[in-house]
Amino acid sequence: MVQDVRPSGAPFKRLFFALPVSDAQRRALADWRRSLGMRSGKPVAAANFHVTLLFLGDVDAAQVPAICAAVDQLALPAKPPRLLLDRLQVWQRASALVLEAQQVPPALLQLVYALQQALLPLGVQPASREYRPHLTLSRDYHGQPPEAASAPEFYLAARHFTLYESRKGAYWPLAQWPLSD
Repeated sequence: MVQDVRPSGAPFKRLFFALPVSDAQRRALADWRRSLGMRSGKPVAAANFHVTLLFLGDVDAAQVPAICAAVDQLALPAKPPRLLLDRLQVWQRASALVLEAQQVPPALLQLVYALQQALLPLGVQPASREYRPHLTLSRDYHGQPPEAASAPEFYLAARHFTLYESRKGAYWPLAQWPLSD
């Protein structure tokens, strides 16, 4: 197992929880993005498309089993979240072109809150900003959102969520949990 090491010598992983995107959705999103004719930014590899639930950042590798055990105890939403990504935006501060959801399903907010609460005893602090579900299309993007020939309307019907490790520009699944029986 590849691990990064802190200056102290302790191995760590850069982790986040996310809703994965199916292969068919990846292709549709990549085709739609291509139709935008973007002249700015660095497109995110379609293989890396996801909707982040909770970013953990750099975590001691030894903590991964405890994180997974805490998530195993989660009370999951009664129905899997269904998310509509329907607004193209530029996040100026992050220099990112993203697809956002205009309406956030309560089941998705419930899942994010449950993850935050489950990980508090492990010292994982939730972000101080409001949760905004999105899918990043391009990084280092500057300017206004490009004109789209067709409005974005991508439904993500999540069947599970995944703990990923970010490593050298790729996202590696470490564990996953079902969102329905």
